[in-house]
Amino acid sequence: MVFSGISLTALAGSSLLIRGPNGAGKSSLLRLLAGLLPCRYGRIERNAPLALADEHLALDGTARLREALAFWAHIDGIGEQALAHAMTRFALEPLADIPVRMLSTGQRKRAILARTMASGARLWLLDEPGNGLDSASLAILASAMDDHIASGGAIIAASHFDLTHRSHSIIDIGVTVTAGLAATGGGMA
Repeated sequence: MVFSGISLTALAGSSLLIRGPNGAGKSSLLRLLAGLLPCRYGRIERNAPLALADEHLALDGTARLREALAFWAHIDGIGEQALAHAMTRFALEPLADIPVRMLSTGQRKRAILARTMASGARLWLLDEPGNGLDSASLAILASAMDDHIASGGAIIAASHFDLTHRSHSIIDIGVTVTAGLAATGGGMA
């Protein structure tokens, strides 16, 4: 069992930061919430469309950035205007005709975040959203998160460091390994 005794509710207009070191289970928890991992005990209820932004690119590396994002916009049923707004917001317009495989780590992260923003999902699940971003991109991310919450969206983010975005709630989870034995805390078992 990885988790026990966890109860989370993502309300409209709220955010939650799950904070902890690498290997503490933050990504696994987000993948459970997204329905990508099976929940063997208990239950997970999803009452709103969600979008997961994690380390998996999920963009066609051979396609130009605009085409790769347009593919997901079509899947998500959103219009070109929402996609164009997200690309502009995350400073991706100058990169629109670059193949995804040629993008830097930070540019790929911004593309993932733009896809999340453009999806129209009311719940954003963000796994280490600040990884690979420079200070200007972190400011863009914080602003986009604030706007999403202000518009009635909800965010559950996982990070091993504090985000520049001010979270409404913070849960600290962690695992400490001492002499080969794992000591757990923060609802971990």
